[in-house]
Amino acid sequence: MSGSTSSRSALVVGAGIGGLTTALALSRVGWQVTVLERAPELGEVGAGLSIWPRAWKILADLGVADRLVDGTRPAIQAGLRRPDGRWLAKVGPDAAERTPVMVHRARLHEALVGELETREGIEVRTGVTVTGLADLDDIDAVDGRGPADVVVAADGIRSTIRNELHQREDVRYAGYTAYRGVTAEPVPGEASTTGGETWGTGVRVGYVPLVDGRTYWFVTANRPAGETGGDHHADVTALVGDWHEPIPQLLAATPPSAVLRGDICDLRLPLKRFDHGRVVLLGDAAHATTPNLGQGACAAIEDAAVLAAQLAGHARIESALVAYDRTRRPATQRLVRASRLVGALGQVENGTVVAVRDAGLAGLGAIAGLLSR
Repeated sequence: MSGSTSSRSALVVGAGIGGLTTALALSRVGWQVTVLERAPELGEVGAGLSIWPRAWKILADLGVADRLVDGTRPAIQAGLRRPDGRWLAKVGPDAAERTPVMVHRARLHEALVGELETREGIEVRTGVTVTGLADLDDIDAVDGRGPADVVVAADGIRSTIRNELHQREDVRYAGYTAYRGVTAEPVPGEASTTGGETWGTGVRVGYVPLVDGRTYWFVTANRPAGETGGDHHADVTALVGDWHEPIPQLLAATPPSAVLRGDICDLRLPLKRFDHGRVVLLGDAAHATTPNLGQGACAAIEDAAVLAAQLAGHARIESALVAYDRTRRPATQRLVRASRLVGALGQVENGTVVAVRDAGLAGLGAIAGLLSR
């Protein structure tokens, strides 16, 4: 292996948000990158996601942020409410610099692809299924170039590479499912000026305006695993259709065919390491988390930036990957634990416990309001 960064190459398995951000970040420090994606073409499904300030800065440095917004962000009143609309805690619109930019997942993916297409030294191959590390040896042999210097496993929560390295299947069902939707058009009134979450008994609703003017919403409900059939729009309307405005308004503005449903999962046990020689795990493959803190995509983006920085800063690749592990593993595993705790609180079904929870949240909200004056 040469000590010159420009001669180094990486295979990135997975062309999701984490994989594409990794390709851009490595390209920026002079690496040659090949991205392998099992889908026949690039694309992303889903609804809204939050990009918090640290991840937003990374996207800005990579040239992606300018593809997402025109410099404006909606000022909204956000916080936590009860189903009857009473606020338990508020965050004012003056806190915009500390709150996330909300974008559609597909739009972020398109922005990453658009920036990637302007870069030299990045190749994306679709329709390539990687069932294990031996497949990557075969790919290198076909290319006739020898093994890549680094393999980045960004192949998601059900990562085949992680399962091979750790010899176990780690995915855990969190006990609740999520319905997600985006309104077809901007919804006037409160839907464009407020956001946050509403916690009920075993059910939660969240909504927030996206940068394109539409509104993203989700509903979580305690359900047995695997119950993903049926009419999702009708299900969610039965659950929260009589909650405070603008929740019924948002549901009415969302086409039934646009409502997605998926069980919420994370990793049952934390991994003992993200690096394995010259193979490294990134994003959901390393630390899949429940979405309760809205940080999953951001964690993958931050992984990519740290990985590129460590590889640029170390002569030995193995040392760089060890440094990446020591930086990212503690931080992301704290995130997984905190998100799991928030989910447990939000999905409480016992009425007495819910009352105590809400009283505590209201008290914390009042204290936070006094401190922010």
